[in-house]
Amino acid sequence: MVMTLMNNHVVIMAGGVGSRFWPMSTPQMPKQFIDILGCGRTLLQLTMDRFQGICPPENIWVVTSAIYADVVKEQLPDVLPDHILLEPCRRNTAPCIAYVSWKIKAKNPRANIVVTPSERICPGYQFGYEIYGRF
Repeated sequence: MVMTLMNNHVVIMAGGVGSRFWPMSTPQMPKQFIDILGCGRTLLQLTMDRFQGICPPENIWVVTSAIYADVVKEQLPDVLPDHILLEPCRRNTAPCIAYVSWKIKAKNPRANIVVTPSERICPGYQFGYEIYGRF
């Protein structure tokens, strides 16, 4: 099976509410939107950086709460506005993945999807195409 980059999609889950990394992380500015490492990039931006080359920018999706829509647009200006999916309420991981998978399937029934949380710290790691090609 030959995969093309056009079939690859990356979903970044960015719905956390800032309860686990208090006081640095707050409900108004959860950890995924903060430059915790002091490197000039937020955890959300570093997550996006790790997946460069896996898919075209138009195949990046972010699922977040409606209250974080503006900060996602500001921090990830290359993500298409209709690829920032706003959850009306928090329902955890499975409904998030089901929702975005349904949206992606409507656009590309042959899509390969990678789902990742937005707040993981993976220093020096970039998700390589050679690894993705195994899925």
